[in-house]
Amino acid sequence: QVQLVESGGGLVQAGGSLRLSCAASGSISSMNAMGWYRQAPGKPRELVAVISRGGSTRYAYSARGRFTISRDNAKNTVYLQMNSLEPEDTAVYYCNAESAPYSDWGQGTQVTVSS
Repeated sequence: QVQLVESGGGLVQAGGSLRLSCAASGSISSMNAMGWYRQAPGKPRELVAVISRGGSTRYAYSARGRFTISRDNAKNTVYLQMNSLEPEDTAVYYCNAESAPYSDWGQGTQVTVSS
């Protein structure tokens, strides 16, 4: 199990960019997968992007072509580069570390995109 701390959220205008970071308290290289999820008010939490231990990535349809997930095992940090942001991307973004049977979550970082 690891503790996760997200950072990089904020207020940005539509069309702008943000880079989220997720710093882990322990090694992420052994995690089966690291992912970013988001939850907008009144909506369920949804997957945004995930990167496996082997480096393969998967994105939500809404994120394809705009968001990029990456990991730096030496820094135990996962990133989410978000470009061409839209008001619909407004949500709290959460980092997740999966290593069965454990699934750890960060506290979230708010992303607000103004029109």
